[in-house]
Amino acid sequence: MKKMFIKALSVMLCVFTAASLCMTAFAADEEGREPLHFDKSGKFRILQVTDTHLTDKYLEDTLRLIGAACDREKPDLIALTGDIAMDGGKEQVTACIDGLMNVFQTRNIPVAVTFGNHDSEANIFAREELMAIYNSYPCSISVDDGEALTGCGTYLLPILSSDKKETAFNIWVFDSGDYDDEGHYANVAEDQVEWYKTKSIESERQNGKKINSIVFQHIIVPQIYDAMTKSKVWLPGSYKGIYRDEYYRLSPKYNKHRGVLEEYPCPGYYDHGQFDAALERGDVLGMFFGHDHTNSFEVNYKGIDLVASPATRFRADDALYESGMGYRIIDLNEKDTSKYETRCVYWYDFFTLADAAEMIKNKDSSGLKLLSTIESAGILRKIFNVLMWVIELL
Repeated sequence: MKKMFIKALSVMLCVFTAASLCMTAFAADEEGREPLHFDKSGKFRILQVTDTHLTDKYLEDTLRLIGAACDREKPDLIALTGDIAMDGGKEQVTACIDGLMNVFQTRNIPVAVTFGNHDSEANIFAREELMAIYNSYPCSISVDDGEALTGCGTYLLPILSSDKKETAFNIWVFDSGDYDDEGHYANVAEDQVEWYKTKSIESERQNGKKINSIVFQHIIVPQIYDAMTKSKVWLPGSYKGIYRDEYYRLSPKYNKHRGVLEEYPCPGYYDHGQFDAALERGDVLGMFFGHDHTNSFEVNYKGIDLVASPATRFRADDALYESGMGYRIIDLNEKDTSKYETRCVYWYDFFTLADAAEMIKNKDSSGLKLLSTIESAGILRKIFNVLMWVIELL
């Protein structure tokens, strides 16, 4: 009887939270913010920014690159997926967040924020305090889900059709937590999974059909290891799995495109059913993660893409490593929401000859220095990548 009561209470909380989030979405319109929608040509673009780990020392270069990416890609939404600014004191963290959010605010780009394992790790700010800081910027469309759900920042963002008359696509944002009670990486909790299932069913009923969707969160799901090739011994391109004794590499069976695996994925130790729930509901096309800084792959497992995105930062004193980082673009098309297109842009491929010419014309010494540092490191990284591909084929 007690278990039945707890389960019933959990469902009620999920329904209440879902209703609250719907009201929040309508409230955004009343505040003068236009709801997310496909443009007149039926397109919608998302730029994922993750794991910036902003500090005073590296702030200028990282913000310059992110701003240039926004200007080039012209996204309709920024998905900010955790580990953003967490070093130093309150003033430093606040200043770094301010610098980043002003990149988006000055360009009038909506921002959806969720948190990583490091954001509140140092106890400088609680997650709720951080969300309040982000939401002090008009460009933030993020939601503090209150005490009804584990964490802070689990919410649904509908994308309306180009005529704004119906929901055409959904974006699920999850706070995947930081660490469990045993010190392992955390993951999306049971109550968040129940919230998703309830909200997904509600969305289907309201719209008369399942609404295709994607997920953004920081920590990758444990199923990534089920979608990889394992061996008892090290092989080229493989890494020893976290919490495991075997070695793992990207599997030709599941790897959609040639992805990059440069470190072992770090999911939570325990599985609370998030992936299985998405599989059961059948409305999630892909799940996009940060967390593992140098991984950038697209693995399709049981019909759901598990997509790792690289850290969006640049630290010049470790240019060889950092030049392989960058950002991810996700393109949606209203004419066919059963699929999407995605690509990673790495810093070593970011600058063009036109960029260099513009910097020379404007006598932009700091820009030329940044370009030179990235390109020089990028040449070495590309040579390294080719060698790794050759070794993997042997």
